[in-house]
Amino acid sequence: MSTDKPALTKARPIATSAFVNGHFPRRPGLIVLLSALAGFGLTVVWSAHFVDSTIGDNVANTLLGQDAKATPIAGVAAGIAFAFVTGLAGTFTACNIAAFGAMAPMLGGSSSRSERIRGALKPLVWLSAGMLSVSAVYGVIVGLVGTSMPQFSTAQAVAGTLNGRSVQSLIVFGVIGLVMTYLGLAALGVVRDPFAGIAKRFPNAPMVFMGVLIGGFLIGRPFGLFRKLFRDAAESGNPLYGAAAFCLQSLGNIAVLALALVATAAFLGTGARRWLTEKPVRLAVITGVALITMGVFTFLYWDVRLLARRELIPWYPTAPWA
Repeated sequence: MSTDKPALTKARPIATSAFVNGHFPRRPGLIVLLSALAGFGLTVVWSAHFVDSTIGDNVANTLLGQDAKATPIAGVAAGIAFAFVTGLAGTFTACNIAAFGAMAPMLGGSSSRSERIRGALKPLVWLSAGMLSVSAVYGVIVGLVGTSMPQFSTAQAVAGTLNGRSVQSLIVFGVIGLVMTYLGLAALGVVRDPFAGIAKRFPNAPMVFMGVLIGGFLIGRPFGLFRKLFRDAAESGNPLYGAAAFCLQSLGNIAVLALALVATAAFLGTGARRWLTEKPVRLAVITGVALITMGVFTFLYWDVRLLARRELIPWYPTAPWA
């Protein structure tokens, strides 16, 4: 009698990309459900005031040595410093938290530490290329026409309505959340890999695309310190300043996550690496869970919960501190 154990993955003759390694769990539906519930739960407990003000503002104030919100940006050099510092300060804001899902596909399991570090750095470079291209283009647009854009507005939100900034955030982050959720479903084999074809010729295309999504955070970002930088770039009328400032803002956003990824690649224990590599389906599950959780969080937080906060839908559950 055969004693072979049931296969843990469903064999499918498909091309793979950075998000899909060709190994899928036997019960993807349960993983999708639990990941979506985790994303929903995060929206319930997430406190924008805590991460934006208690963490973000205090980090920026400490690094700049002054009140980041109250002190005017005095010139281009100060604006460049302000951009990177506030990017760091905004690492854990609700918009940037989705970047955690983007980093999951970069986990690897090579036996050599130097190979693991190179394996983490290469996709980071391509992700940065996609991110910086969007940041630079958006910065140029803001430097040229920014004073007439919704993000320039200082109008306060009013119950029962959506101001221009809110509409922009709702659209941008709603799209980003849905795209990340789809990529997570692809990683689990529930839907087709959208990069299966192009990855054959351009294997780095998926990470460039993920960088484009992260660069798009700036287009919807309502973080108070970023709005201050946005208005300064718009009022300057200098597209080069806008491009440089927005690129540094984006680099600051991912700096902590990038360092954490490289450190994980360098110092991940032998047992953990063996656990990841002996069954590739495990990395597929980690990637799928991260992308779906962050995608669902991003969509629900910026679309559904936002509508409830503006009293455009009757109710959305939130924790007392949120």
